[in-house]
Amino acid sequence: MLKKWHFLRFFSLALLGMAACSTATPGSSAIPAPPGWKLAWHDEFDGPAGEKPDPAKWNYDLGAGGWGNSELEYYTDRAENAAMDGKGSLAITAIEYADPATSGLNCSYCMYSSARLVTRDRYTFTYGRAEARLRLPVGQGVWPAFWLLGANIGQVGWPQCGEIDVMENKGSEPGVVHGALHGPGYSGGKAPISTYTLGGARSADDFHVYAIEWDADEVRWYVDGQQYSSVAPGTVPSPWVFDHPFYLILNLAIGGTFAGMPDYTSVFPQTLLVDYVRVYQR
Repeated sequence: MLKKWHFLRFFSLALLGMAACSTATPGSSAIPAPPGWKLAWHDEFDGPAGEKPDPAKWNYDLGAGGWGNSELEYYTDRAENAAMDGKGSLAITAIEYADPATSGLNCSYCMYSSARLVTRDRYTFTYGRAEARLRLPVGQGVWPAFWLLGANIGQVGWPQCGEIDVMENKGSEPGVVHGALHGPGYSGGKAPISTYTLGGARSADDFHVYAIEWDADEVRWYVDGQQYSSVAPGTVPSPWVFDHPFYLILNLAIGGTFAGMPDYTSVFPQTLLVDYVRVYQR
């Protein structure tokens, strides 16, 4: 991150300095970086309770339709589905409606609302370390995720754009998280998927740090600093499509092919708490 005096002294770096400073927030210099990395982008979610995510950093995916996975939720940009909790975290909340007609959604059959936050058109990066400190919800049919999509999805489609799942969780398995890589020829059920078990702990009982380190030769997955998986170009059957800009996604889905449908044991509302999201680069 360029200091102000560098910006003033070296006019030739003006444009670079402006781009670097545009994602900075007060206190960013105090955020620790892992050895060999420097902070490139972050959100600490320190706003007052009820404040919506920073629109300079986050956009929304909106609507229903299953999202390719037979999901049940309708994604909104409402504060009741995504807002600061006033304690230093973003709360992404899934709400159930006994009568869809009372939901206020443009969907006569949608029984759930939630939020899917994206940095598309706000921030993308190629290679680096992306991490989020999360406290996950728990319950049948609950599906929290932190992941990346190729920014060229609008031009080439999915899975040709590439997808990196930093963390996915089935709410019915509160001590287990998954990481995956999706590309042409190795997507969906054919994707390389790895599993990490928290060793008797529940992901809903405390915050944990979920991260990937991504470079030209490999993607590596971590939980609380412990590497549990890696995928390299030679280990997938088709072209490696992880060599261009990607954007970040945080969402809380309900139902779907991965998590299964909610049942009589499922309790709502459900909340995914996000302490921070950070991106580092070498």
